[in-house]
Amino acid sequence: MKVKNCLVLVVLSVLIPSCQFFETEKISSETFLKEEIKSINWKDVDQHPVFLNCESFTEKKQQKNCFENTLSSHLYQVINSGNTMVTAELNETLFLDFLVDEKGKLVITSMKMDSLLKVQIPSLAANIIEGIKTLQPIAPAYKRGIPVKTKFKLPLVIKTSD
Repeated sequence: MKVKNCLVLVVLSVLIPSCQFFETEKISSETFLKEEIKSINWKDVDQHPVFLNCESFTEKKQQKNCFENTLSSHLYQVINSGNTMVTAELNETLFLDFLVDEKGKLVITSMKMDSLLKVQIPSLAANIIEGIKTLQPIAPAYKRGIPVKTKFKLPLVIKTSD
């Protein structure tokens, strides 16, 4: 009987792991926060700003494409809405830098255009600024559920046609 009890004790001691295997390593909240901040890609958002016609898109790439296409289409409509006459043939690129703040307000932060564009279409900058006021996103970009500022650069090709 003693051998049997001894055998049971040996089997149990082998089968039952020690308590140290059940212990979890505790880390401070500051350490956790620092590690979490390091893991975040600050150059990317989880959701891009949204215009009304882009609400149905759920994938990031589709959201971004819809946002940029809506913005550029609207600006081309604004540019083409006037009967602007030019004296020289144009094939120039206008570079617009935008900011969508955490409240969803869209503003132009810079506009770079060739001097030929400025001479041929002097009202171009003012028309674009006014046109942006009529198109505003319904939601800002989000990162981890928090609204964030985002910057965009949009090239617009201004080309005259016969």
